Amino acid sequence: MVATEPDPVEAAAPPGAVRRHRTLFRAVRRRRNPPLRRTDITVTDEAAVKRAVQAASLGNAMEWFDFGIYSYLAVTIGHVFFPSGNDTVQLLSSFATFAVSFLVRPLGGMVFGPMGDKIGRKKVLATTMIMMAVGTFAIGLIPSYTTIGFWAPVLLILFRLVQGFSTGGEYGGASTFIAEYAPDRRRGWFGSFLELGTLAGYVGAACLVTALTTLLGDGGMQSWGWRVPFLVAGPIGLVGLYLRLRLDETPAFRKLAGNSAGKASDAASTVETTAKGDVARIFRDHWPTLILCVCLVGAYNITDYMILSYMPTYLSDEMGYSEAHGLLILIATMVVLMLVISQVGRLSDRWGRKPLLMTGMLGFLFLSVPAFLLVGQGSLVAVSAGMLMLGLSLVCLLGTMSAALPALFPTHVRYGSLSIGYNLAASLFGGTTPLVITALISVTGTDMMPAYYAMAAALVGVVAVACMKETARQPLEGSPPSVETAREAAELVASRAPAPRF
Repeated sequence: MVATEPDPVEAAAPPGAVRRHRTLFRAVRRRRNPPLRRTDITVTDEAAVKRAVQAASLGNAMEWFDFGIYSYLAVTIGHVFFPSGNDTVQLLSSFATFAVSFLVRPLGGMVFGPMGDKIGRKKVLATTMIMMAVGTFAIGLIPSYTTIGFWAPVLLILFRLVQGFSTGGEYGGASTFIAEYAPDRRRGWFGSFLELGTLAGYVGAACLVTALTTLLGDGGMQSWGWRVPFLVAGPIGLVGLYLRLRLDETPAFRKLAGNSAGKASDAASTVETTAKGDVARIFRDHWPTLILCVCLVGAYNITDYMILSYMPTYLSDEMGYSEAHGLLILIATMVVLMLVISQVGRLSDRWGRKPLLMTGMLGFLFLSVPAFLLVGQGSLVAVSAGMLMLGLSLVCLLGTMSAALPALFPTHVRYGSLSIGYNLAASLFGGTTPLVITALISVTGTDMMPAYYAMAAALVGVVAVACMKETARQPLEGSPPSVETAREAAELVASRAPAPRF
């Protein structure tokens, strides 16, 4: 006989009532915990999962290609779009324009997220792809400040707002899309490819900017070379849009919307409700999880943007490196991360999300100061070692977050809740990171401010990871189990079947 946990209804019943009414209490137990049936379980299609991962990852790569080229061209953009004068003021103006797009990201999340819960993930992701490509391409066409004066920074801010608004629906949708397609046991592995797209976008941007800077020099870049990376985003966006339009809706959303074949059994219908995506309900019913999401994403975004967006500027402005030299060091670091990130996702499936996330947060908490001291030494070996210490801490977060975050919320509000929580954190902490660090260094006069800022973020992250539930190898909340083969589905049904009692 297999021991089972006592049912709360039976535990609260008067003594003897269970013995007198065995049939009634057995019916209550069955109603509260209906048996799992084969039709409840989603058997994934490997080819469809790979197509979904490719389309979502390419869109993410494009998003971070766009943000990467702006970050890596921050000094040049400051000279092109803002009045000449103090170089620090121009750089701060450029980073302020970088940060302004993050102000509308929560608005984009509040619009696109609930829309994705109502009409489907696929349509919204196609829309955000179009808007991002248009906004980035348009920046490459804006005349300089010397040509049209005041209108140059105005148009730059306008199209940065378009980028930011579209990005509000991108990450939440892409991570939700992959999470809902992937089988439960390999969600970390497939989710890691979303952040592989992030690194690929940054590497592509850094390589293109480095090549142009080397070929054209500072004069050529300020004259016209800076436009090339922005104009390249147009064709990339069309390719991404084509891939996304070829996809089917996620299995979890199809079940939720009642589009799946056959009638769901009691076990499935208890977790399948009408998708309403009501923003007010998200804040009212899921605010504790939203706060947890904001803390996780805030810590993650600060460290992410500090390394992938701000470090080239730090190496050139504070350490005296040439722009091309600083970008080459960052490219080498990101290539190493790209080689290991999928293995981090695999480890998160085996060991759990929390151990990997905690490792990354503790890495930033204890290694940030030693890493920046090494960077301050100035030699190629020391700078590379410091960057690698920071990068390996970051990859523990990159390879795990895209599977951990969608699992925080139930299916009927997943896209909306994640988009709102993620973009609130990105707006408050992520996009402002280069601006805040540059201002702190200017005020305090110490080059160690990035390390202290990362440590403060990591401390918040440690607390958030300690408070979250482990979700590895488990079904997404609000969705039936998802497996890779029919045999695995049959084994799962058998394992959940109630043990016979004699």
